[in-house]
Amino acid sequence: MNMLQIALKEIKHDFRDIRTLVFMFAFPIVLILVLGSALSGAFKGEISIDDLYVLYEDTNNSESQSFETFAKEAAKSGIHFKMLPEGLNGKDEVEQGNADGFVISDQAGIHLYVNERNSLNGSILQGFLASYVDTFNLITEVTKKDSGKFETEFTLQAKQDYIQEHAILPKKQPGSMDYYAIVVTTMVALYAAMASAHLIGHERSRNTAARLMVAPINKRDIFIGKVLGSIVMNGVCVALVVVFSMIVYRANWGEHLGLVFLVLLTEVILAVSFGLGMGFLMKSPIPVIMIVVQLASFFGGAYFKIENPEGVFKFIAYLSPLTLENKAIINMVYANDLSFILPAIGMNLSLAFLFLLISSISLRRQEGL
Repeated sequence: MNMLQIALKEIKHDFRDIRTLVFMFAFPIVLILVLGSALSGAFKGEISIDDLYVLYEDTNNSESQSFETFAKEAAKSGIHFKMLPEGLNGKDEVEQGNADGFVISDQAGIHLYVNERNSLNGSILQGFLASYVDTFNLITEVTKKDSGKFETEFTLQAKQDYIQEHAILPKKQPGSMDYYAIVVTTMVALYAAMASAHLIGHERSRNTAARLMVAPINKRDIFIGKVLGSIVMNGVCVALVVVFSMIVYRANWGEHLGLVFLVLLTEVILAVSFGLGMGFLMKSPIPVIMIVVQLASFFGGAYFKIENPEGVFKFIAYLSPLTLENKAIINMVYANDLSFILPAIGMNLSLAFLFLLISSISLRRQEGL
């Protein structure tokens, strides 16, 4: 009962502190909005391609009808074929950048000339022409058996699609607002270490430590009550950030909200334990905690997206607990992959136990609080 009363007192005190509420709630909300809006361009996976203009020369009369039909259909996709005007050299036009490609259709087949300085446009043209050649070869074989089928099959009068492509479990990617809603929330959960660094020290600075020691309360109840109150207070702030980002910013947190909150709660436990332990180990723990949190945030991807780190950078990135936290949540939300949840929770609780053990031993050895 004593520890619950102390925990309740700690929660009330923290929620009355406007600075704590601003830092743990308003700050991440604004940061998500700023980073999500300013860096939205870095998360666009779409590539805009302008229309392509191709010159062609057809010396194979037997294919003229089929190629004209193909050219009309290609124009619907933004690839425009134009007959090579007399007096012009198609290769020179491509080399000078006046055309994206030059096609020659003769008895030997289809010949495509593209400018190597724009490999993307060349690849698109190669894909279209390869499709045309494959279809033409197929229809040629069909006409050997039944010439009457040529017109209905190749002039696209028949509307059947014999081959349809479907993506199975397409790979989703978070948008800028979705990404920063996750990484900023995990970062703010780690900031709970700064508030908890003086959980015991504040009692000495407010001259309430002596009163607690003469009261019929043992150190264990005081210690557990204050830790529990700090965890609840910081956990509620983190949960409010998640809910606000979902409602206002339309951030995607997936369908496993229970597991998301569990990961974030264990991270809050880690942060509180880390701050408390540093408070016992150092007289001025805030500068060290700030440096550790900022480095963990930077290498954990809180400020910019880190994809496939290599070498020393990969080693440093995986020293940050936020790397595993963010990976676990993002994989769960966008790939329905729960394989990183238990490692993230296990890491948080293991490190939290270590710092709580250091704190409890230090508190037991010293006189008073």
